Amino acid sequence: MAQVTRVRRRDASGEDDLDRALRAAQEGDEEAFRVLYRDVQPRLIRFAGALVGADAEDVTSEAWLQIARDLPGFSGGIDGFRGWTATIARHRALDHLRRRSRRPAADAPAEELLTLAAQADTEALALDGIATEEAVRLIAALPRDQAEAVLLRVVAGLDAKSAGKVLGKRPGAVRTAAHRGLRRLSERLAGSGAAGPGSMIAPLPGAGSDKSGGTGAEGVR
Repeated sequence: MAQVTRVRRRDASGEDDLDRALRAAQEGDEEAFRVLYRDVQPRLIRFAGALVGADAEDVTSEAWLQIARDLPGFSGGIDGFRGWTATIARHRALDHLRRRSRRPAADAPAEELLTLAAQADTEALALDGIATEEAVRLIAALPRDQAEAVLLRVVAGLDAKSAGKVLGKRPGAVRTAAHRGLRRLSERLAGSGAAGPGSMIAPLPGAGSDKSGGTGAEGVR
């Protein structure tokens, strides 16, 4: 228990440092802005990568231009900042998809990858090794609502409330979509023989209904 407490304190300290960096960046501190970029960009690039594929760098570059421009007017802490940047990246990704759909392409557009049918229940699961390209590719093949919920909850690290704000949905709906998407991924890996010890899918501790009346996905953060 003492070890868990120390880990939590270190995590809290890191979040406090990022909160301070956020405030400094809003006042024009370039080094503080780089600190924020290093924290957020890996999340955004994976999120955008599942939506637009190889064009993720272009999309996140456009997103950061808007983030830098509008940062002084942002109100909130680091958790809110992550949600805000994810919202901007999502809008830029959707704009990119609309532009791409108006021109011929040899490959299937990402919109099609994100609307494939899926069947799953609401067992809570978490991705282990989510940074791999294969994990992002598998997520992109989920129905769009499930893919975005998994990306925001697991990849971007947002809680259900913040993810709901990005998607314009209730937290409970985001939890359910994330559960279904993660369950579908688990079934696909099991079917391919990839599931098991050391695989990308592992049971989420405390799976089941949470005391708040949700579906138990609060650990997916």
